[in-house]
Amino acid sequence: MSNQKLSLEGLNFLATKIDISNNILSITLNRPEKKNALNNLMMNELNYALAYAKQEREIRVVVIGAAGDIFCAGADLRRAKEESNVPKLENADDISFSLRRLHKPVICKIQGSVLAGALLIVTNSTHAIAVKEAKFSAPEIHRGLWPFMVMAGLFRVMPKRAGLDFIMRGQPIDSDKAEQWGLINQSVSADELEKTVSDLADELASLAPETMQLGLAAYEQQDALAFDEALPYLQEQIAQCFQGDDAKEGIAAFLEKRKPTFKGK
Repeated sequence: MSNQKLSLEGLNFLATKIDISNNILSITLNRPEKKNALNNLMMNELNYALAYAKQEREIRVVVIGAAGDIFCAGADLRRAKEESNVPKLENADDISFSLRRLHKPVICKIQGSVLAGALLIVTNSTHAIAVKEAKFSAPEIHRGLWPFMVMAGLFRVMPKRAGLDFIMRGQPIDSDKAEQWGLINQSVSADELEKTVSDLADELASLAPETMQLGLAAYEQQDALAFDEALPYLQEQIAQCFQGDDAKEGIAAFLEKRKPTFKGK
């Protein structure tokens, strides 16, 4: 991603909807007539919105939801060319990198089934809440394909044996199984989804934003390090954390027996 200053002013998002309220950026996948399949237009708008969220300090949490009955059916194999006036970023990250390198909480609000490449969004978000009716599948093997890109995130959240069977057979699992295997955090009834996600987003947005970003960046970095490398790296991060305004406010509030007020930079 380039260092250019991003803005939402004057932009017309066609494949997604964008809303910002109470330090929370909400992105809605908005191609219900195409089962919210990921085409180049939607991917560009998602990457731009996530880059904007990374840039803006007042945005502390991102929620990704979807319109219609299907959360996302994966890649749009028709590849029809569509364009909006949302700029294409130079050196734009893959959606997996955009999510993991955002270093802010990202909640998937899953109101319907998740198929194939849509698992990239779910597995690389920090949280996922789904309705009980949702199904999850990686059906690529039935089309003579293999979910190579999905594996990178999938095996970071699911047990390897379960995840391997999931992609080898291409059979759907329900939301209870998805929760059991760690693909999602929680399975809820449809009428509980909105409140459950809203409460979680509000809670995360109220927590120390600088420390949250520092911690999530360290979480991503230590994933690529051997144990002997991770320990000294994480010791450096602890020292940096103690020097931050969030830690100073949190410790002072604890000693003064009051609720902390985290302002961020």
